[in-house]
Amino acid sequence: MKLTEPVPGGPCWIELSTPDIPAAKSFYAALFGWRSETDPREEAGGYTMAHLGAARVAALSPVYQPGQPPAWTVSFATEDADATVEKVTSAGGSLLVGPMDVFDQGRFAVVTDPSGAVFSLWQGRAFAGAELLNTPGALGWVELVTREADPALAFYPAVFGWTVTASESYPQWGVAGADFGGLLVMDDRFPPEAPPNWLPYFAVTDVEATAATAQGAGGELMMPPAGIPGGRRIAVVRDPQGAVFGIHQAGEDG
Repeated sequence: MKLTEPVPGGPCWIELSTPDIPAAKSFYAALFGWRSETDPREEAGGYTMAHLGAARVAALSPVYQPGQPPAWTVSFATEDADATVEKVTSAGGSLLVGPMDVFDQGRFAVVTDPSGAVFSLWQGRAFAGAELLNTPGALGWVELVTREADPALAFYPAVFGWTVTASESYPQWGVAGADFGGLLVMDDRFPPEAPPNWLPYFAVTDVEATAATAQGAGGELMMPPAGIPGGRRIAVVRDPQGAVFGIHQAGEDG
């Protein structure tokens, strides 16, 4: 990722919905060194901020509907959540939640692209989003995993104005040419029931060591550490409650 702070159109926040916040606090503390604090206000609903040092980098929240699977949700920054929702629906996506205000922090909505991949929109006010990006222990990359590339390659530039680095095997998303994510087309390695989704990757200094830590803390390796073009290492992990995320070797640009 070439972004180091939230910018309009770029990923700005990452939030875990989980049925067991205390267990998630423990797991991610072991993995990334996060210090997590739960908002004590009743109206906050158990919302928990994860910190690296003093910087807010992610959130943990309870699942709000029966049967809701544990999952990470990626938020993208917008200067006008309501207007961006209109772009989403005009381009074939759907509105799931909102738009609504979150105290004085900002305004958000939860939407899907035409394939059903879920993501959030965040219009920052008092809180712009992650206070660290592209550094070990923080969000470093986001990847759309979907069954068809062409609809996504039309939808997201129409909504956000993203640039696309053309590649038959792995197109990359960018804001004004600063790449922050990619598009992976699901093949027969993915079970038929696997839904399209946005997969976050967290930057780490050592993929093998972090993968081993994840296993030791009760996580499962969905994809063991492997090399990718350019010499980086990546792995995909399922946490003990079932939420899936990636880790990648941090470098000069992520």
